[in-house]
Amino acid sequence: MFEKLKETVLKYEEITERLNNPGTADDSGQYMELLKEQGRLLPIVEAYKAYEDNEKAIEESGEMMKTEDDPELKSLAKEEYNEALKKRPELEKELKLMLIPKDADDERNVIVEIRAGAGGDEAALFASDLYRMYVKYAEKNRFSVETTDLEDTGIGGFKYVSFMINGKGAYSRFKYESGVHRVQRVPETESGGRIHTSTVTVAIMPEKTEVEVEIDPKDCRIDVFRASGNGGQCVNTTDSAVRLTHIPTGIVISCQDEKSQIKNKAKAFKVLRAKLYDLNKEKAHEEEASLRKSQVGTGDRSEKIRTYNFPQSRITDHRIGLTLYSLEKVLEGDLDQVVEPLTGADMAEKLASLEENS
Repeated sequence: MFEKLKETVLKYEEITERLNNPGTADDSGQYMELLKEQGRLLPIVEAYKAYEDNEKAIEESGEMMKTEDDPELKSLAKEEYNEALKKRPELEKELKLMLIPKDADDERNVIVEIRAGAGGDEAALFASDLYRMYVKYAEKNRFSVETTDLEDTGIGGFKYVSFMINGKGAYSRFKYESGVHRVQRVPETESGGRIHTSTVTVAIMPEKTEVEVEIDPKDCRIDVFRASGNGGQCVNTTDSAVRLTHIPTGIVISCQDEKSQIKNKAKAFKVLRAKLYDLNKEKAHEEEASLRKSQVGTGDRSEKIRTYNFPQSRITDHRIGLTLYSLEKVLEGDLDQVVEPLTGADMAEKLASLEENS
């Protein structure tokens, strides 16, 4: 660990030296990249300096305790020694956490897909509940939401809904939502009052650029059609909706949110890039899972991750054994009480792995 930290300090010093060179500013792109990297490394360098200062305090006060004859100075040295010793584990932990590799997608926008699973109309109704929960949570985090495609049931439920959440750090807040969500409740249509169990599948995908995921236009078929549903007077009068088919994979994307065919086409390609990236990521996740089973995970879509029990107002995340009795608040967008423990568990798992390999 300390070898990595020394390398980080040397890299920071090298970048600072380059930034101080007047010629570096001539290339604005390179200059901004160096500034960004310097900003990323600074907290690690500062934390390492704090750790080194604390180690120096331990060494110097320990030496004073051995050599000092004055009782008062000896007592002060002992006090400083104990205080520095007490600080050491926390400073070490802080450094280890900083060395955990950051998820490269954390700052990105996300594309969300929600599909009703087992349970018919009740599953579709819960799919719409999850959609509203995510929209409210996005709004609490000041993210914007754009719906790209929607297939409703006519009674308030969604068989399928696809939408984009835009904002810095969106993926970091939503990435643990991929998987099967199970609901247990009495449907409004159930006269006998029996509890039904239904499922909904959620997919969370980071948005990718054209450079990161290349798509050959020859591999795509684009069809246009008239949009349906809400959207004002123009919705059924122009062929603005777009259906994009990726022939090699069979992935089909429909987008009818915008009145402009060009905008719908651009959105459809954004979704396709995310789905192609997610497809490759899922394959890699399956290979990784055969070698090492992750406790929290962010890629196994068949994994049952959470149960929402309405009669007991209970929500349980099965990956970390978290149980809360605040289902109504969570569905109203107070998702942090679930997201933060998941983030903490993921960090703890990565920290344990780092310690094991150091």
